[in-house]
Amino acid sequence: MTIIVRELGLQPYEQVWQDMLLFTGQRTDSTADELWLLQHPPVYTLGKNSKPEHILNPGDITVIESDRGGQVTYHGPGQIIVYTLLDLGRMHIGVRELVTRIEVSVINLLEEYGVSANARKDAPGVYVDDRKIAALGLRVRKGRSFHGLALNVDMDLEPFSRINPCGFEGLEVTQLSALADITDFNNVEQQLLSHIKRQFL
Repeated sequence: MTIIVRELGLQPYEQVWQDMLLFTGQRTDSTADELWLLQHPPVYTLGKNSKPEHILNPGDITVIESDRGGQVTYHGPGQIIVYTLLDLGRMHIGVRELVTRIEVSVINLLEEYGVSANARKDAPGVYVDDRKIAALGLRVRKGRSFHGLALNVDMDLEPFSRINPCGFEGLEVTQLSALADITDFNNVEQQLLSHIKRQFL
């Protein structure tokens, strides 16, 4: 099975979201799966289950209501986004297995940097000492997934203080650069991609 990787650079959230909808809507049983690797300019996104009161003070940062699962989160430069456009039916896996494989990919990446991390059954994502380092927000339509993963690597974390991240009041967030020496952001991206592909190939 082939997974096509597209490295898209810094891209506005809404445009990529529309591109994911188009790709997912047009794909057929023979369409190859894809991973989209990118970053977003500063933006808050609300998942389908979000409550507006979890946005405390957005300031001048745009707020977008998305169709992904999950609650409110923040995206910004220095955060790795991987959108997982996968045919789950063809892989014979469900949403829970998809979430687990993505979480394991991040946990294995962090282990390479000497950072011990874990997943939680009550709140998807990856945590280091109860601080969130990676968020997941997925959507599945006709057995095909889109949206995906956001991993905090080397970014301004201040905007997270203006929301209840993922709907949890007082939830602290962290990033890889605060926990390990990061010499090359691009290298982290490629390592993460490698771990994700290992989970799905």
